[in-house]
Formats: sequence, C-alpha cells, structure tokens
Amino acid sequence: MAGHRYPRSGSMIFPILLIALGALFLYAQWRRDFDPFATLWSYRHYWPVILIFIGLGKLWDYSRARQYRAEQFPGQGAAAVPPSHSMGVTLGVIAFVVLAGVVVWRGSAHARAHGFGASMRHDVRSVDLQGAKSVRARIELGAGSLTIAGDAARLMDASFDYRESNGAPELDYNVAEGRGELNVSDTDHGPHILGGDSGNSWNLRFSDEIPLALSVSLGAGEGRLRLGSLDLTGLDVSVGAGRMDLDLTGERKSDLNVEIQGGVGEATIRVPKTVGVVATATGGLGSVEAHGLRHDGEEYINDAYGHTAATIHIRVQGGVGRINLVQEP
Repeated sequence: MAGHRYPRSGSMIFPILLIALGALFLYAQWRRDFDPFATLWSYRHYWPVILIFIGLGKLWDYSRARQYRAEQFPGQGAAAVPPSHSMGVTLGVIAFVVLAGVVVWRGSAHARAHGFGASMRHDVRSVDLQGAKSVRARIELGAGSLTIAGDAARLMDASFDYRESNGAPELDYNVAEGRGELNVSDTDHGPHILGGDSGNSWNLRFSDEIPLALSVSLGAGEGRLRLGSLDLTGLDVSVGAGRMDLDLTGERKSDLNVEIQGGVGEATIRVPKTVGVVATATGGLGSVEAHGLRHDGEEYINDAYGHTAATIHIRVQGGVGRINLVQEP
C-alpha cells in the first residue's frame, strides 16, 4: 500500500479547461455567427461559479477520504487518509464545463430563434406630466445597456434601440390624485444567456423639476445612472450580472434612501462632498473600496455626515463582486 500513488490534486483541471477552450473555438468554426471572444468576455463576471464547483468537489473528496479511513484503516487516524485524491474536484470542473457548454449552446439557439443579427429599430418617445405632482417610475430591462439622466423637457424623453424581432419596449403611464405611475419594460422576456447580444440600448432622461421615486431593474448588462440633478424621493436599484455606475453627486434638498441589490458584477457609486453620506454594504462576497469616505464600524461616512440638512443613506446588499464608493473631488 505504501507504494501506491494517488493522482495529484487538480492534475486534471488544466487539461479539461484546455479541451473546453478548444471546443469553444471549434464551435466558432462551425457557426460563423458565433464569437468565442465575446462569449469569454461575457463569462468574466461568472468566474466565481467555478470556485463553487471546485469547493463542492473538495467537500466530496473529504467525505470519501473519511469513509476510506474508517473502512480500510480503522484506528490509524489521519495518516491513513489518501494524501491528495482529487476525483471530486475533477468532477466539479467537468460539471462546470458541461453547464457552461449548455448555457452557451442555449444562448446561441436563443439568439438564432430571436433573429439576432436582424434589423434594428430606433424609437424616440416622450411622456408628459399630465398634471402629476409626483411620479413613481419603474424601469425594467432584462439585458442590455441602460442610461438614465436628468434635464428632460417633459416628464421623460427617451430613445430606444432594439432588435425588431424582439418588439418595442412597453410604456405605460397613469395619473391618479396628482401621483403619476410610469412603467417601462422590455417585451423580450426570453432567457438572456451568456454569449448573446440582446441588442437593447435605452437612453432615458427625466425632468429635474418633479419629485421622482425611481426603481431600476437590470438583469444583465451595463447601467449608467446619472441622477445627481433629479429630485429623487427614493431609489431602488437591482442589477443581476454586469456593471453599474451610479452618480448621486449634486445638491440634495431632503434625505434620500438608496437601496441597491447586487448580483455578480461591479458597482461604482459616486457621492457628493457637500451632502452627508452614510453607506452600508452587507451580504456580498467581494470587496468594498471607499475613496473619500472613512470606515466607521459597519458604515462608510464622509466628513459632511451629520453636518448637513439632508443625508443620503445607501444600503448595498448581496452580490459577488466589487463595490466602489467614490466621493467627488
């Protein structure tokens, strides 16, 4: 038994990943409309998933090692455990590669079914206040690029770029007792899979003069929210996978509560220097970097906190990625 060698831990991981990479580029030769580099770039936010699979494999290896010790070498202690048996880790990597292959294949099939590469449409739409004294707006985009800013002549001036086969975004607005309810959502409710381009690019501008409670949901993609000039009464943001740049710089007349639910990706939150700011980040597995704010217990605060009439309260929850808190110069 002493001369028996077990495979080194991780010895099969690199060959498996090489096989998967070769298969990806071979698939690209078969389907000329498939871009392997774009697919690999799409995967950049999902690399922690492979750590989960490897961790599960290690747990399985540990369980098998304990069983091996108990059955084959009773009473001999830890020295009898196989030194580096990595079958579970290998199976974990294989499972990850298979899952990734299914996701890419389904994404490519979904792209073909929805006519990716088909003609694009560009729509410009506007919404008047219609007597509303305050507005609650809900923006829901499954995948794509979303830009929100102020300085609109009406309640909302918007432009939408989307694939014709997906249908135009849905827009609904009603006013009751001086309060407006605005809902903007995409009509393509199919799965937004890695390796596929949704084709959605929305640019929304809102009036700076109307009190606005804003709720934003972005499933996958990139969000650029330039909200410093808006009269926000509340802000809820949910980002599934991708990147978000949230700019809250500017003067603030009243307190603002900001709730951010993160998925896998990166969030940059820009805050003013002359308005008090207090931020908390919980539940994430990534890092928090603060520039211009100091860490006080579980909170990040700026020098103006507690010394201004208005305060911005920011709470970031969940996610696997990086959170950047940046105070304006």
